Amino acid sequence: MTSPEGRVRPVVTAPATVLSTVGEEVDPTDPEIVQLAADLVATMRVSPGCVGLAAPQVGVGVQVFVVDVTDHPKAATIHGTFVLCNAKVIEASRWKAGREGCMSVPDLTGDVKRAGRVVVSAVLPGSGEPITVTTDAFEARALQHEIDHCDGKLFLDRVAGAHAVYQRKVYL
Repeated sequence: MTSPEGRVRPVVTAPATVLSTVGEEVDPTDPEIVQLAADLVATMRVSPGCVGLAAPQVGVGVQVFVVDVTDHPKAATIHGTFVLCNAKVIEASRWKAGREGCMSVPDLTGDVKRAGRVVVSAVLPGSGEPITVTTDAFEARALQHEIDHCDGKLFLDRVAGAHAVYQRKVYL
């Protein structure tokens, strides 16, 4: 099955209700979900510095997201661009804090404690094929961040407190 052409969608920002609502599980073979997957990839590609994007961030309350940490300096394990549906973390270890930002919270970053190694089970859009992704370091952080979006959580829900939230720096 060939992937449809992705369309760039507008990214919603907090406090949009869709960002704090648990996303519905999806039928990964539904043509609308396959199109959404392509749209998420297209939207991520045109967004500088973006390493992941979840359906709720484009206003769709479902459990679908894309991750690609290929060019990120903190990435160790890199699986390239991939889209997952109905993803769940099934193993998590090596917890540590790290700085995160988010396109849906454009003015802030925060220190969030996340697992440095995860195993995630999910299904692929289009085929519906089950997949298990084992990864670490920055890619593990990105996966957890996007799964949180699908669960109605922002990184701000996970920071230790106001002392762990910062104004985003803009470098020209």
